[in-house]
Amino acid sequence: MDKDLKTSVEEQNRLSSANAGNPDRAVSLRSHISITSSTDIHYSAIIDEKNSGFGMPFVKRELHGIAPEIIESRQELEEIIDYGTAKTETQDVLETITDTGVVQQELVKSVSVGLSNRLGTVKSSKIVSLINALAPVDEYLQRHCINVGLINGLFGKWLGMSKDDVDTLVLAGLLHDCGKALVPARILQAPRKLTVSEYEVIKMHSLHSYALLEEFPDTVRRAARNHHESFDGGGYPDYQSELDISLFARISSISDVYDAIVSQRAYKKASSPFHALDVIARCRGSDLDPSLVDVFFKRMLPDLVDKPVIMSDGTVGIVRDFNPACPKYPTVEVNGQVIESDENWFCVAMYIEE
Repeated sequence: MDKDLKTSVEEQNRLSSANAGNPDRAVSLRSHISITSSTDIHYSAIIDEKNSGFGMPFVKRELHGIAPEIIESRQELEEIIDYGTAKTETQDVLETITDTGVVQQELVKSVSVGLSNRLGTVKSSKIVSLINALAPVDEYLQRHCINVGLINGLFGKWLGMSKDDVDTLVLAGLLHDCGKALVPARILQAPRKLTVSEYEVIKMHSLHSYALLEEFPDTVRRAARNHHESFDGGGYPDYQSELDISLFARISSISDVYDAIVSQRAYKKASSPFHALDVIARCRGSDLDPSLVDVFFKRMLPDLVDKPVIMSDGTVGIVRDFNPACPKYPTVEVNGQVIESDENWFCVAMYIEE
């Protein structure tokens, strides 16, 4: 593995207790991030209402000048990855944790191996398309665990890791939020901003995960415990920074951030992958490991090119190019005309048929 890549990466709540005693830092962080509700930190500083996704049911749209063969369907993508089986089994794992406080080791390892094997047979662009597809809100936790596992696995392949390490990264992603199964549903699914005390309950999920995974490899446990650490030391629960945070935790942080932003949840709309990349770029070097962010951009952007997208005026276009310095506004072709998107005409979602 390239020496430059051994840095760190985190999806951190910048309003963690580590910042509570520093008013200046707290104010600056609130300008970036707002806790809009339960499950994790939302980069809604950066994710404003105007540029967020539709968060609405799929609408059939007129497609002009777009070749049928580039249109993907969520159902077909899920079948390629056997996503339905993984989703059902992951839900079983989470429900068992809620009911008994025990992780079904054999079942979760079976799901993980299945996902990891798919990484060797399915194009990364197909996996990215599935993760970017709008999905039912009530499936968010199992989908989030699976998606973070898949992104982790892609990351491991991008970094040239061994098959064993890629397998472990997938497992770490699949289990990174298992502790949320012990968080009361009224808090986890609250469609509103959390109270201070509720947020403290949410923050315990990483410690719950660590305790639940006692029989799993230390790399998996540390990824679950520390994926909310921040590169600049402002995260939780251990206030680690830079290389003190394990590599698997740093990778899981980026994967966690990306999927959290592109997913629709009870308390927020989905945002486009372009907006997610913009958030990640802004958090480079503060919350997130800059070297790993660079790898993520280098490998993720090509998988979004030549894909159909829904624009803010409802038209459907095709992404043709990116400005890496401003990933939120790609160049889009509509009806044969290539146009630079901007704050007045922007991508709100990928176009993927149901």
